Amino acid sequence: MKRMFGLAALGPVKSIGLVTAVIAFLLPFIFTFEGLSPAGHRMLAIFLMAIVLWVTEAIPLHATAAVIIFLNIIMISDRAMVPLPDDFAAPGFAVFFATLANPILMLFLGGFFLADGAAKYKLDRNLAKTLLKPFGQKPANIVLGLMLIVAIFSMFMSNTATTAAFMAVVLPVIARLPDGDRGRIALALCIPIAANVGGMGTPIGTPPNAIALGALNEQGIQISFVHWMALIFPFMIILMLITWQMLVRLFPFSSQSISIDIGSDYDRSPQAILFYFVAGFTILLWFTEPLHNISSSIVGFVPVVIMLSARLISDKEFHSMQWSVLWLVAGGIALGTGVGRTGLDGWLIGLIAWDQMAPALIAGALCVFALVFSTVISNSATANLIVPIAISLAVSLGEDMSRVTTVVFVAIGASLAMMLPISTPPNAIAYATGQVQTKQMALIGGLVGAIGLLIFILVAPRVWDWFGLMPG
Repeated sequence: MKRMFGLAALGPVKSIGLVTAVIAFLLPFIFTFEGLSPAGHRMLAIFLMAIVLWVTEAIPLHATAAVIIFLNIIMISDRAMVPLPDDFAAPGFAVFFATLANPILMLFLGGFFLADGAAKYKLDRNLAKTLLKPFGQKPANIVLGLMLIVAIFSMFMSNTATTAAFMAVVLPVIARLPDGDRGRIALALCIPIAANVGGMGTPIGTPPNAIALGALNEQGIQISFVHWMALIFPFMIILMLITWQMLVRLFPFSSQSISIDIGSDYDRSPQAILFYFVAGFTILLWFTEPLHNISSSIVGFVPVVIMLSARLISDKEFHSMQWSVLWLVAGGIALGTGVGRTGLDGWLIGLIAWDQMAPALIAGALCVFALVFSTVISNSATANLIVPIAISLAVSLGEDMSRVTTVVFVAIGASLAMMLPISTPPNAIAYATGQVQTKQMALIGGLVGAIGLLIFILVAPRVWDWFGLMPG
């Protein structure tokens, strides 16, 4: 029983991580850092602890987020257990609790409801069956069709769920190909890569996007659903086409034709028809936000209300949703709020002579940092750690550095990390099929990440400037 609740039950890596997190938390209380306020010291303790816990996953990622919110309240808010000096304007404790109902979370929640509804009423499989027909039976065209369809689905659904659904579709096809056909590898890899890249395309595609938008909202910068797509979607498609060519050339098919048979018919029950209408109406409102000026977060709450009221989602399905992701995003927002309110951001930025570097170089470096970190830890954790520093750095440099470009770069860098099976859940799903070796995944993932970095760092900002897409 003692071992059950002791460190031994966690395993050696997580036990070391937990002990290291405690040590990291205590360091700012043991040492005094010049130029850092008492509140900053407390926030630094929380920040260092969060880094260790997110990297080691000694406790679940969403549990770390809950710890951050709680520690912010009892250490740096107006309800701090040990009061801070009177010259510190402590934020109200409700500020940190409010991160659990941040508008960005409501946008994400709407995406969860649409994704679960699409799976329940088989809309995903039916649309895939319809959309794949124009691509015929030529292997290269099938790979392109799969990638485009998976990317589109990942823009509105969990990339993990999308990968799982489409991997179930292609595995029977792979099994029918000869053992020596390298096209088997292309088919297995095209699904997770398309899911990872496709997730960049919309605010609800992946948690780093939501974390980035949350940080920008705190700065008073509102990025609409369509605006985000205008920034990312064109380059996402370019990267997808380049990746497609790499896959079919590096892993050519020996078979001249393949066929994918998706046995599914559209559900015509009243509930399914109502869901089709709700999903279409929600997506239409997201795409037309500039016309009606209804916030994408408010629109995202529409399917939540209708689907719960009309019982399109059962109680069991409601409870099984990815609530942990919402907690993780909320923890990141709370971390960013604490870092900004205590002056820790300014102190951290002051450790490096950023003013001696070109703003474009700084933004590019942050994008690279995000990619490197996300290769070995969760991209959500990476965004949570780097976004607060990036936004504060952009603010400190004023007009010389765009806050939107900087924060978007971090989100993109986090999503471009796909070299290893542990880098993303889609990668892990693909690796678990036994059709892909780590070296093959590392080759394609590394090339996609490198090319993606070049596209977004060197090309995208110029295009954004030409079309006036950078609000701040």
